[in-house]
Amino acid sequence: MTLLLIVMATTTGGVLSLMVAAWLSMDVLARLVQHLVSLSAGFLLGTAILHMLPEAFESGADFHALAWTLLLGIVGFFLLEKFAILRHSHHHEGDGHDHHHGHDEHEAGPGGMLILVGDSIHNFVDGVLIAGAFLTDPLLGWMTTVAIVAHEIPQEVGDFIVLLNAGYSRSRAFLFNALAGAAAILGGVVGYFALQATREFLPYAVMVAAASFIYIALADLVPDMQRQRKTKQSMVQLGLLALGIGVMAAISALLHAH
Repeated sequence: MTLLLIVMATTTGGVLSLMVAAWLSMDVLARLVQHLVSLSAGFLLGTAILHMLPEAFESGADFHALAWTLLLGIVGFFLLEKFAILRHSHHHEGDGHDHHHGHDEHEAGPGGMLILVGDSIHNFVDGVLIAGAFLTDPLLGWMTTVAIVAHEIPQEVGDFIVLLNAGYSRSRAFLFNALAGAAAILGGVVGYFALQATREFLPYAVMVAAASFIYIALADLVPDMQRQRKTKQSMVQLGLLALGIGVMAAISALLHAH
């Protein structure tokens, strides 16, 4: 039953993020992406700090070992992104960011397929993290899935724009992104069997997932949000960030009430 839930979550999450990203990649809707970045930052931070960290620390595993796992996880994700193994893209031309004209064409020229390879690895890791969350607690699994989908949508939009600027047709860009997204299902299945056999490592898997969420939110999404200096739009960002955290706080409170 848990394996079925993992496959359902990774499949549903992948399809949903891909469909919404394809819709948002149309020029008329492009500015909505920045609002999703703020909301997803709230989802990621709320899930990691309000639920994942307490879940891991309350598991009975060694406190210091879990703290080291969190620290090394954050450093590890920094190194992965540093060497372009994991890649996060939330920008595109016309989004109000201060990058040069032709930025996405230049980026897509030599690296269109590299983006897809990096995205596949990223999605595989997401699948493993979702599996670890479901094996710990089904509600945590769905919370993790929601947070990952919220983050994936802006990233997928960025990938769509880069591929379209590289000369891909919309249908071909959709197909390649779908294939990259399928890696999450594989990661979920592999993660299920690997972690099922070594359940004592589950709290550490949850801690790695928390490290991933914290790193992505603070190193990737928040700097993206900081590019916007106008007071009105900054207040909107703050509101959406608070909304994301509030939704995850409410779910966490509901879980602990039972």
